Parts: sequence; C-alpha cells; structure tokens
Amino acid sequence: MHAWVDPSAGNESSGSQRVPVRCEELWTSKQRQAASIHEISYRACFKPQLPAYFIERFTRPGDVVYDPFSGRGTTAIEAALHGRRIIANDINPLSQLLCCPRLELPDLTAVETRLQRLPKPDKKNSDIDLSMFFHRSTLAEISALRAYLQQRHDDGAEDAADRWIRMVATNRLTGHSSGFFSVYTLPPNQAVSPENQVKINYRLKQRPEYRNTHAIILKKSRQLRRNLQSADITRLQTAAASAQFMSVDAAATKQIAAASVQLTVTSPPFLDVVQYARDNWLRCWFNGLDAMTIGKYITMSRTIVDWNVAMAAVFSELHRITRIGGRIAFEVGEVRKGQIRLEEQVVPLGVAAGFDCEAVLINKQRFTKTANIWGIGNNRLGTNTNRIVLFRKPA
Repeated sequence: MHAWVDPSAGNESSGSQRVPVRCEELWTSKQRQAASIHEISYRACFKPQLPAYFIERFTRPGDVVYDPFSGRGTTAIEAALHGRRIIANDINPLSQLLCCPRLELPDLTAVETRLQRLPKPDKKNSDIDLSMFFHRSTLAEISALRAYLQQRHDDGAEDAADRWIRMVATNRLTGHSSGFFSVYTLPPNQAVSPENQVKINYRLKQRPEYRNTHAIILKKSRQLRRNLQSADITRLQTAAASAQFMSVDAAATKQIAAASVQLTVTSPPFLDVVQYARDNWLRCWFNGLDAMTIGKYITMSRTIVDWNVAMAAVFSELHRITRIGGRIAFEVGEVRKGQIRLEEQVVPLGVAAGFDCEAVLINKQRFTKTANIWGIGNNRLGTNTNRIVLFRKPA
C-alpha cells in the first residue's frame, strides 16, 4: 500500500474511512496470452488482461459480468472466454456490431461462401465523396457490400455470416497498412476527416491503390480466430446464446434485473478527451448510422462537475443491479495533463451510492505505439496507468 484516498471528500455522509491504494504491476501481457479474437480496434479500449484480472478473482462460471460502457466489447468477450454470462451496454450502436459477431463465430467456410455470392459492384459512386481514402474500384466494392448488408438487415434476413462480414469490414475501412481498404491514414480507431486526408495524401505524395476487400476480410477473419481452441469457440458461442446487448443510457438500464450482476468491469468516457463520434464517422456511414446523433448521447462532459453528475446516476443504477457481495471495477485515468485524477472523484460517488470502496488499484504500464500515434505522451492528454477503483456491495 503506497497511499490513501479519503472517500469523505465532498461527501459528508461517507464517514472517515480511508481507502488503500496499490500501485504496482498487477498484470502483464504475458500473464495470460490474450485471445486473438480481441484484435478489433476501438478508441480508448483497455487490454483484455484488465477484465481477466477481476473476472478470475471475483466470479465463478455462470455468473453475470456486465459492462455499461462496452466499447469494442473487451469485457464481454473476456467474460465469455471464462465461461461467464454477459450483459453489454453502450449508447453507441457500433459497440454491438463489433462485439456480437465475435461471440457467434460463424464458420469461416460460410463466410467465404457468402463473400463469393455477394452482388458484383456496379462502379456506382457512393453517396459521399470518399475518393481521398479509396481507389474507385475499392469504393465500388465497399458500396456494394454496404448496400447488400443494409438490404439483408432491412429484410430481416441478416445472419451470423452477414454480421461477421459487417464487423470485419467495419474494422478494415481505414488504417495505416495494406491490410486495410484505404490508402495510408490514421490508425483504424480514428477516422480522419476527408479534408485532412487530402492533406495527408499531398504530404506523402500518395494516391489510393486498389485493395481487394474480400481478400482482406478473409485474411482478418483468419487472424481473429488464429489462436482460438475448440473450447474457446464453445464458450463464446454458449455466451452468445444468452448474451444481452443494449444501447441505452447507462443510468437507466431497466432491462437488467435487480441484484443480478456479480461483477461490472468498465471504463467510462474520460470527460471529453476522446471524440467518439468524430473518430467513428466513417464506420457509422458504412453501417447506416448517424454519427452526429450518436455523439449527442455519449457522455462527453467538459467539466468535472458535469461528469460527476452523470457518473453518480450510473453508480445509483449499478447499485440496483449488483448482487450482495458483487463488485465493480471502475477504470479511470489521469486526464487534462495529469491535473485531474478521476479515481479521486469516483471513490465518493461509489460510496454515496451505497458501495464499500475496497481499494484503488493502479497498474503501471508503458505507453503503447497506438497511444503515441494519438499524440499522448508523458501523460499530456491521456493516461499511462490503468487506475481502477474497486467497489463491493455490502449486505
């Protein structure tokens, strides 16, 4: 124990209890080789080792594990791999599109056959100008695939193979290698604006080359499944059969029964550090979603006061759905050049909602390559530690 947090700060009803802080390397990437099925990019996602750490300690097979801010579905996928039941919620509908297919895991032969039977592209232009990202033949393939998936969805005919293809294609739209549909651009978790892509192309003296979208989808499909064992596939598909996906306000999850969740592992938006709608505009276009409308509902508080109000409502709802003895692992970070440590805000919020705060766990880590690409260095904009506040619901 290296420090203490006082949960009574700003909360007179919480008493004088002090919360221990552990700051050490709690897990490493080698403690449990992460399953390849996790390798879907999404902005500000945490590593699978984080939910695994808590799932292994505080749940048993069959217990319900929940994430109210699910993102790419790291908690849900990891819980499924551990034989737990899952509930996942995210106000951004892209979350379910990226997570659900990786639980269903259609056979690769079915995916390949479906790709072979897709309608041929007709060279028709898309409804927006994307020539700065894609070769015209590539864009024709993307547009044909987009139209096919939309029609299947509208007809109620969409199946696991369609959902898998949609998920992989969404993840392969833009990136910084030949494994993506686009010319060189930002990493796949950030879609640059068309105007800025024009500048990137000019600076790098590049033009979009043709990319075989079907071949890329198949290659990524094989990569996602490469280290899955038959037992892993069985556990994922078993979890899919009972999985509950929602796209609602995390403070109003009436679909979840009271006292039904054993463990929540989540990471909420860190104030307005990450612009989810802006980063996902192209993914939203491909899936027929309105990024601006979605952005209005994502918690993007500019001030700590507004953020606390939003999170207080979330904690109240978490208290309702958590079982006696159940736990919440609430991952936050240092933001605004390290001046705001959100764990100091979260402790009194959880205590006020009726939880006991057991500890603040700080897992030290180095910045990843992706974090450096984001422009996050020396804790200037984001965090170089996982900071998790651990709560327990008392009797």
